[in-house]
Amino acid sequence: MTRTTTPRLRILLLLFIAVTGALLAGAGPASAHAALTGSDPAQGVVADKAPTQVSLTFSEKVAMNGDSLRVLDPRGKPVQTGSAVNVSGTTYAVQLKSGLAKGTYTVTYQVVSADSHPVAGAYTFSVGAPSPTVVSSTGPVAGGGVVGGLYAFGRYVSYAGFIVLAGGAAFVLACWQRGAGVRPLQRLVVGGWVALTAATLWLLLLRGAYTTSGKFADVFDLDLLGQVLQTKTGAALVSRLLLLAAAALFVAVLFGAYTRREEGQDKRDLTFGLAIGGGVVAAGLAAGWAMAEHASTGLQPGLAMPVDVVHLLAVAAWLGGLTALLTALYRAPAETPVEAAAVRRFSRVAFGSVVALVVTGVYQSWRQLGSWSAFTATRYGQLLLVKIALVAVLVGIAAVSRRWTGRLTDPAVRAGKTRKAQTQAQARKEQAVASRTEQAAASQAARGGRGGGPGTAGSGRAAQLARQRAAVDAAREKRLRDADPNRFGLRRSVLAEAGVALVLLAVTTALTQTEPGRTEQEAKAAASASTGSDSSATSGALTLDMPFDTGGTDGKGVVSIDLDPARVGGNEMHVYVQRPNGRAFDVPEVKVALTLEAKKIGPLPVNPDHLATGHWSANGVQIPMAGDWKIAVTVRTSDIDQVTVSKNAQIG
Repeated sequence: MTRTTTPRLRILLLLFIAVTGALLAGAGPASAHAALTGSDPAQGVVADKAPTQVSLTFSEKVAMNGDSLRVLDPRGKPVQTGSAVNVSGTTYAVQLKSGLAKGTYTVTYQVVSADSHPVAGAYTFSVGAPSPTVVSSTGPVAGGGVVGGLYAFGRYVSYAGFIVLAGGAAFVLACWQRGAGVRPLQRLVVGGWVALTAATLWLLLLRGAYTTSGKFADVFDLDLLGQVLQTKTGAALVSRLLLLAAAALFVAVLFGAYTRREEGQDKRDLTFGLAIGGGVVAAGLAAGWAMAEHASTGLQPGLAMPVDVVHLLAVAAWLGGLTALLTALYRAPAETPVEAAAVRRFSRVAFGSVVALVVTGVYQSWRQLGSWSAFTATRYGQLLLVKIALVAVLVGIAAVSRRWTGRLTDPAVRAGKTRKAQTQAQARKEQAVASRTEQAAASQAARGGRGGGPGTAGSGRAAQLARQRAAVDAAREKRLRDADPNRFGLRRSVLAEAGVALVLLAVTTALTQTEPGRTEQEAKAAASASTGSDSSATSGALTLDMPFDTGGTDGKGVVSIDLDPARVGGNEMHVYVQRPNGRAFDVPEVKVALTLEAKKIGPLPVNPDHLATGHWSANGVQIPMAGDWKIAVTVRTSDIDQVTVSKNAQIG
């Protein structure tokens, strides 16, 4: 077995590299985990007259309630009338009161994206001139606070419960059918069912507060619960509870009638029926996540959802089976140790699960990132790198476990003739003890001793001997099992795998609640393009949009400059380059120069660093004095094609 491990790992590695390269090279646009891509009025704008409405555009359709979109005046009083409505596509608007006074207004929003995650934020615009405001511009923290932490914990427990329930049952049916009668394994699988059921109810109660106010007191609001039941996520949680009722019946049969069934055609038929039924229930539970979260929105949802189901089932088969194996190695009774053949069967199941995880995981990574730069430039990509590293560690430890598995033998085979001789000797010794005991009992009876007669004394002593003999046999079995160095090594390596798996599950839970890297980058680019005002006066960041055409192939586009806070002193500069259709793209070189012609200062060169596709940044850009500055950008699209475009802006 160990000879085939290395070629398999090589094939797996080559498959991972080839599929990763092919998918990331052909990445196209997608969206999930809604992000704000535009607004009217835009961030920081100073309008000459009061607008009649405020509209927000998101990267995907969102769910709103009466308080999802609010507009507050400088004193913090709401000035919107009615609720937000969908005006077109992914754009939502709310009407404003007439006769708004001059000053700075704050727009806050809190919505639920199509992949079930709450999204919140805030920005400001001004009428006539900026003014002080009592409203915090940071906006609400979506899914944060105590409720957010409790919801994240519930998600972690639900994933863990599903993995233990589905993977533990699969281990029993596919690898170790004798394990159906082992009490520790029964408690493990039932514990997984209890954890998943409790976590599902917990999430259902928390959902309303998690997506709205974030207050723990709202957990018990029945009106909110009623609203949750009408959402896609609420329906998915209720469906999960119904499937868990079917799972309870499956577990009852697996650990009840199945353990009492004798080997033969009837048991094989029952095994087949349990495998089909259990597979359908497990796939249904996994589909609940796929249909309500990231896989259900964005690029190729029709393919992404079944891929997500396969991914979850593979995780359960590997990590849940690993947990069951660990339980069997440590807690199985001495008279029912897990056989070497069962461990080898699980090793094959685990290898197939890893192959499925690699293929589906690469597809999911391409779908959520879209570019190599997103691995380091976004939080989702950074978490994904941590997950990949943990999976690599897990696979490495699994390779060690496979080596121990190849050397593993059963106690009966390993003991051989030595054990048989020991058993025979022990039997002769116990027979001699029993004979002496019977003689003593007969002698006592002949003397007419008290204590209920010779029959009672003899039978009591025989029962005591039987209990002692059983204890000795059990202790001998345990010593033989634990004395195997290969079994001891397998225990330790499987325990290490389980420890890494716990951390991996936590990172995976965090990933499901993080905005995908592809969406984060596209939202930043779209927001930059939609806020193309020449200046934001004294309200904060300055944004300039400048079309360019170098005259060469693929030489047209728009370059956007963000300067924050656009005042005298140190500033942060971001440069975005986009195609005419709004998609970000890289060019060989971007340079910026600042000139204050009235004072004959400059040009002051700025060489920004490349961060991501179509995105450059520079920190500490010094503006020596206030004035009408000329900001010139040189864009080079090839070795010979370049152009310089410029705009003036009031800074300081």
